[in-house]
Amino acid sequence: MTIPSVINNTKNKQLEAALHKNYSVIQKALQMYQAEHGEPLIPVNTGAQLHANSLYALIKPYFEILYECGFSYITKCMPLSEGEEKDGMSRIYKTYNNSTFIKLVYLDDGQFVLKDGALILIENPGDLQDKNRFISVDVNGIEKKPNKWGHDLFTFQLMSNGKLLPMGASGTRFGDEYCSRVSTDKNNGIGCTYRALTDKDYWKNLPK
Repeated sequence: MTIPSVINNTKNKQLEAALHKNYSVIQKALQMYQAEHGEPLIPVNTGAQLHANSLYALIKPYFEILYECGFSYITKCMPLSEGEEKDGMSRIYKTYNNSTFIKLVYLDDGQFVLKDGALILIENPGDLQDKNRFISVDVNGIEKKPNKWGHDLFTFQLMSNGKLLPMGASGTRFGDEYCSRVSTDKNNGIGCTYRALTDKDYWKNLPK
């Protein structure tokens, strides 16, 4: 193997380990919530973004938080330049195959940085009829590349039974088709989490 290949392989192994670690951290937070409240945290029991019972408000006490970032597209953790809030597009995060920047709509309902530098990003729709609740994590923080969905940014879904499933798993909002090497969809990569956790060859074949 060439030196660049060795370096890239090492970096990918580190990102893989960080994904497994953060999956465990998020699951532990949900377990702690259940232990304290006597029931699992489920979408139907969460309110809209800024409510006292939003997913963000309910889950953050169970993490070791370095600092909170805020809400919406522009926060201390998600700096955007002039005009970017209008279209809700990131100029930091890109899709799995690097084809375009992603939309921030699934990352903007509360963000906080953990003590190890990982960035947690919440999706909690304002429409109470919409029960999609997502927890995403940038496993090495926003200031470190590659800043791509399916590379260092991964999304999980809180299901109706309180289980946390990696996006792309059966029953989740975004399936495996959102982990494509050719798609130009602005959500491409959101469905990679399940494959990243289960496919032994996933980390060997990341698109550049």
